Amino acid sequence: MKLIGMLDSPFVRRVAISLQLLGIKFEHQPLSVFSTFEAFAQLNPVVKAPTLICDDGTALMDSTLILQYATAIAPARKLLAEEPTLLKRQLQQLGLALAACEKSVQLVYERKLRPVEKQYDAWSQRVISQLLSAYEVLEQLLAERPITMTSDNADLAGVSIAVAWYFSQQMLPDVVLAADFPHLAALSAQAETLPEFQMAPFGSSACQFD
Repeated sequence: MKLIGMLDSPFVRRVAISLQLLGIKFEHQPLSVFSTFEAFAQLNPVVKAPTLICDDGTALMDSTLILQYATAIAPARKLLAEEPTLLKRQLQQLGLALAACEKSVQLVYERKLRPVEKQYDAWSQRVISQLLSAYEVLEQLLAERPITMTSDNADLAGVSIAVAWYFSQQMLPDVVLAADFPHLAALSAQAETLPEFQMAPFGSSACQFD
């Protein structure tokens, strides 16, 4: 099994961390949708990261769908609860974390890929508002019910929150001010000490997960 994509993508990174937590062995191939577009296209012509190449050659894409498959084949552990009340809370947090990922990536693309003279400030401000709103709700939820994350109890919501926050801090620290979100900052700091996070460090290098 091979995971294609760069670990500077929060979507790729959350898959890499979650696969480890699920006990699934895989190879990481750090191809970029930009600088190695043609090489990526040879594996998945849609060139969408993350892409998971299954053992039979099937290419899966979209981090949520990849993790749905991974959960189905995981030896024992699950990353989402079956009990409805707990599952509802996890899905609420997960939706907010994925929204933060999406809006962070949109803003990074707007700033780094679009020429300055063509950037649309009203659009950027709207995206920033959505991004901060997602983190504000998450911060409130964590204040009400703090998460203590370990390798044994980490779930998909906690992983996604931590990965989203770390990405935003690396790429948009001037937009998402750490001082305004102490509970999110604390969760991220704790998560980054876990071996599954350290084995999938934010960045572009290849990692091997045995």
